[in-house]
Amino acid sequence: MFKTNSSKPAPLREGQVDTMIGSHVVIRGDLQFSGGLYIEGRIIGKLIAVDGQPASLTLAENGSIEGEVRAPVVVINGSLQGDVYASERIELAAKARVEGNVHYKVVEMTAGSQLTGRLIHADAAAALPPPEAAITAGALVD
Repeated sequence: MFKTNSSKPAPLREGQVDTMIGSHVVIRGDLQFSGGLYIEGRIIGKLIAVDGQPASLTLAENGSIEGEVRAPVVVINGSLQGDVYASERIELAAKARVEGNVHYKVVEMTAGSQLTGRLIHADAAAALPPPEAAITAGALVD
């Protein structure tokens, strides 16, 4: 009667919005999401996309996030305080204000966007030794 397709989830369309957090909304706490999430309000907590599901996060010009963000696709045009992990791509639009490190595979920065932190390419991060190994390697032995 009903046929379910348990294989690969359908990809997101460009600009697809499944959930919107309005401009008068303040959420305190961590959120886990899939699909297109559009934020005009304020989030205080982590935003983490469900593993294996298509997900994109768009932060509007007047929106703000205080916390870590983990999603395949991230578009920022508002204020973000925290580290960002974009496993596919991140776009920093003209009004983006980011205070934190941006871990990316592909990055697009529009003139006017501001980043106070580091840009860290996904492949470069994997090539670096863990901090403990770097300290041990440089230590002097008597």
